[in-house]
Amino acid sequence: MSQSKILTYCACVTVSMVTWTRKELKADISHQEKMPPKIAKSAQKKGGKLSKAEKEQLQKEEDERRQKEDEEARLLAEKEEQERLERERKEQEEHQKLELKDKDRREDELNELRHLVEENQTAVTKWETDSRAKAKWDRYMRCDGSPDPSVQQEINTFINLWCEDPEVEIKPILKECALALRLLEELEGMLRDEPEPADALRYQETLLSIQTLIQSKLDHSTEEILKWANAHSDIETGNMQTVVQDDIITLCLWANLNKNPRFKGFQFEEVGLGFELPKQLAVSDVAVRILHTHYDHLSHLANLKSQNPSRMSLGLETREELLLEGATPVGECGETEGDGDRRGSTQQGGAEEEVQSVRGSEGRKSAVSVISMKEEGRSGQKQLEDAQQKLEEDGSQIDTMLEGDDSGEGDSTPTPMDPVIDSYEGQVVDLQQYTPLGGVFYCDVFRLPPQSQQLNGWEMRELLDTGLQPFPYPTEQTQIQGSASMKLEDSGVLTSPPVGVTVTLPDSVLFLEDPQVARWDPEGQHWKTDCISETSYDQAERKISFKMDSFYAFTLLQDSYANMPFQSWELRPLGQDSALLTITAALTEVSITIKGSKCMLQSDQERGLNHILGQWMSSSELQKAMVSAGVNIFVNQYSDKYVSVNAKDPLIEHTVYEQMALLSSAFAFSWSQWNTQCGHERLVLQVCEHLDPVPVREDSWCVYLLGARRSQRLRIKEHSEAFSPELDPGSEFHSTFLHMLRDGMSPAGQERRSHHLFVDAVHRLLRATRPLTYS
Repeated sequence: MSQSKILTYCACVTVSMVTWTRKELKADISHQEKMPPKIAKSAQKKGGKLSKAEKEQLQKEEDERRQKEDEEARLLAEKEEQERLERERKEQEEHQKLELKDKDRREDELNELRHLVEENQTAVTKWETDSRAKAKWDRYMRCDGSPDPSVQQEINTFINLWCEDPEVEIKPILKECALALRLLEELEGMLRDEPEPADALRYQETLLSIQTLIQSKLDHSTEEILKWANAHSDIETGNMQTVVQDDIITLCLWANLNKNPRFKGFQFEEVGLGFELPKQLAVSDVAVRILHTHYDHLSHLANLKSQNPSRMSLGLETREELLLEGATPVGECGETEGDGDRRGSTQQGGAEEEVQSVRGSEGRKSAVSVISMKEEGRSGQKQLEDAQQKLEEDGSQIDTMLEGDDSGEGDSTPTPMDPVIDSYEGQVVDLQQYTPLGGVFYCDVFRLPPQSQQLNGWEMRELLDTGLQPFPYPTEQTQIQGSASMKLEDSGVLTSPPVGVTVTLPDSVLFLEDPQVARWDPEGQHWKTDCISETSYDQAERKISFKMDSFYAFTLLQDSYANMPFQSWELRPLGQDSALLTITAALTEVSITIKGSKCMLQSDQERGLNHILGQWMSSSELQKAMVSAGVNIFVNQYSDKYVSVNAKDPLIEHTVYEQMALLSSAFAFSWSQWNTQCGHERLVLQVCEHLDPVPVREDSWCVYLLGARRSQRLRIKEHSEAFSPELDPGSEFHSTFLHMLRDGMSPAGQERRSHHLFVDAVHRLLRATRPLTYS
């Protein structure tokens, strides 16, 4: 090792020893500072070393010091525990005082709430009764020639006269159809009022009769237009195409006069409808009709069938059943049998005998004779004879069934019929889950009636009494009932190529999702999704194209609950008897302004809603209009089967809606995240008094917990870290939500007593949307 390295090593050792010595001195000094003065002085004299006795003395004093600190800590803990117990005792006493106070006034609060609710309900009921009486009087004084659908004699006369009316021109027919549709709306309104069972059945029969008669009149007008197709042919194409429409019905007709084998299809540009034809139809004497009705007279048939499949599967009821239900069977064109004498003044000769012959079939309902009118291509005596034959055949089937039921020995319980729709469960549309929107599109192909011929200055035409005849397509009777895309034979060639259809979505409907297509099955009386293929949707153009294996009536479907569950909601006052309900749904936000008894829809979505935005309506009218327009935020008895809900006790929930409605002129209510964490038996929402027509400030909300027996304001806020049912200091328990809010109400808020019609409108909207469960 070199000398320089040795010197460096020695220097490092020296530095380390000095550093260690300093640390030891500091430790000794610190230790001496903690020593008693005598021991410390003795240690200094002895060079920092302690004797054994001094060490023992030092240890003893250290133990005593620790014991003293432990004792002080124990005493402090005991004191804190005593303070906590005392605080809990006082809180318990205060809680018991509040409970006793709540118990003492519970009966009075419940009675007052019950009185307020009954008082409002009585006033609303009286107003509704007076309104119905006034509407009935106004209906009587209208004197516009339209019948009163509640008066059986008047509606029978209207139906019979229209049946016999020889008018077939499309324009007058559309006007008559508009009147008939208004009568149907009145009938539907009377059915919603829940009349007596006999009256309800009579209204339903009349409704079905008018619906069938409308379709029959449109068919007759179609036949008349097609008879003169060659006189209105297009110079360019050589075919006839025409569009006739009003606000409710659009009739598109195309007649194949040219029979061009290269013809592919035609677009009615002005109404956004089009079709494509296979070659075998392009060279045939056919006419294509696309009839778009903004109303839907088919879906209710499927609903009736689902409610009573045994009756609907037969398509009729027996006279005995009707009489047991207190109803009178209706004759041809909707007339009751007891009105035969009155009818004599409106019928002539053979027409009366023909109708009477149909009614003569023993004990069969008029709906059957009305249904027989749907059979295309029949008119006059032939149609009535077929109707009578159908009545007799169906009647014999029912008689056989009734005899079979009566002939049973021992157990007389009839065997229930299996619902027809069970065998088609995978294809039948569930109308509880899906809503048809935009009306119904009837796509039909007919045999082209004989056209007139010019001969030596004479116009000659072959006259047929067969009426409008459907053209059979596909021509093969064997059809695969599955998907249309599977209709290939072993050779791989389509037996009957499908028919193409293009539809521009109606402007009166808002589709929140891509629409689905369903076709009507006339035999099963329901909508089905089979026989439809190659569906494509152009969202920018709002056009949907698809193919069907034949010609069907079809409709566009949307999931009824696409907008559920809600993301949030808020109900805030805008002034005396005015409020704004805002619901942020799954796909859109909807605001409804309530003023008095009327409601008005507001939305950022203008397309599809222009016809109802800004329109004041009753709550029921607005609900119907919104559902028809595709904006459904309303629930029904089936909604919880299709929507993931925050289940709550219905009785508590509806009671809270009643009290919210009573206070909705002065208090704002809103969604709370804690509502999902408080259990099935309790509700949580945010509330604050709000008297200005401006948005509510975030720091104004308080959280309330509501139960069957008690309501209280909570200490937590909406943005607290965790849920706690702890009572807010300074507040009290109350037996009702109403009195809970009134407890801290300002004098200005107490002056806002809401009108009963406004309370009823708010209550109806809250019950229809149920935001406390569906958000």
